[in-house]
Amino acid sequence: MSAWLTRDEALNRLGVRAQTLYAYVSRNQIGMQPDPADPRRSLYRLEDIEALTTRRARGRRVAAIAASVVAWGEPVFATELSTVIHGRLVYRGEDAVTFSQTATLEDTAWLLWASAAPPRFATSGTPAETGIAQAFSVLASLAARGQPSLGRNASVLQADAMPAIAALAGALGAAPGVEPVHQRLAKGWRVEPAAEVLRRVMVLVADHELNASAFAARVAASTGAPLVACLLAGLSTLYGPRHGTAADAVAMLVDDAARIGVRAAMARWIDHDRPLPGFGHPLYPGGDPRGAALLADMQLDDDILELRQAAFDATGAEPTIDFALVALTRSYRLPADAPIRLFALGRSIGWTAHAIEQVMSGKPIRPRARYEGPLPAGG
Repeated sequence: MSAWLTRDEALNRLGVRAQTLYAYVSRNQIGMQPDPADPRRSLYRLEDIEALTTRRARGRRVAAIAASVVAWGEPVFATELSTVIHGRLVYRGEDAVTFSQTATLEDTAWLLWASAAPPRFATSGTPAETGIAQAFSVLASLAARGQPSLGRNASVLQADAMPAIAALAGALGAAPGVEPVHQRLAKGWRVEPAAEVLRRVMVLVADHELNASAFAARVAASTGAPLVACLLAGLSTLYGPRHGTAADAVAMLVDDAARIGVRAAMARWIDHDRPLPGFGHPLYPGGDPRGAALLADMQLDDDILELRQAAFDATGAEPTIDFALVALTRSYRLPADAPIRLFALGRSIGWTAHAIEQVMSGKPIRPRARYEGPLPAGG
């Protein structure tokens, strides 16, 4: 039977700050449960803490420590923007799921940017074409004309970001106007009844700690690149099947389930030694709260419901936000590429926040590689 420690006892054993303890919990390195005597407090598994203490006492080479931070490893940056803790996504001290119940994308920018006033993303024209290709084109054009970010203050960089994000919104299909982005996006996509769910999606995907695209935006910012170039770096990194286009694989699974049946579709993926897309997230062992929040508000199609239940029965994994994005795309008859469009527009707020925070830190990001290639003859 496991023994459990209070927070103070755990901190004393580990010799770390509370934030580090919570990081261990979020990465499943230390088990946690509510205190039966006071559910508002938590207890921490003693055997996990002792194992961590033993590993730390042994010590590791500098190279091994550095390598461990790359994939779901140790925290590598200090940030005030967002974190995942106790299975919850937090934006500057606000529970993101709770915040998303009423907040707009503009409200989220106000919070994450810590700006003096709510940012506005008004647009006046409509591009001839809309979509991800247009988004890349618009940001690339603006980045080529942008001013370096180095030496400029946060309010000036926020001013750079607002027209860039407005242009991105237009490129992704938002109608021109001064209304909140979610309303104009619903109008431009001709899905006005979906305006509220679009609003909530974009708030929930606005930031997610140090994800790959946020890291890319920070790297660009650390060189002094224009703020818009940082957004372009974020978008480029987002556009990969292990990040922002993960929903494409979910859509394929859903299509398979509709064509050949849920069980057969799942078996087809699993037999090819592929994890079921859209289920299970390393940061959320108890289930992705963003996906749960969106799915709870939706009227789901029967095939989506059946797939969700069958996947849980087979794997015990809960749906991620990628599954929820595919579900809402089908339920509201959104454009087929709505998941990546919503991700890009929502996450542009987080990229901006990370880029500005990096510029304000004044620190370059320049890690070293461990060379494993050949050496010159006689070297």
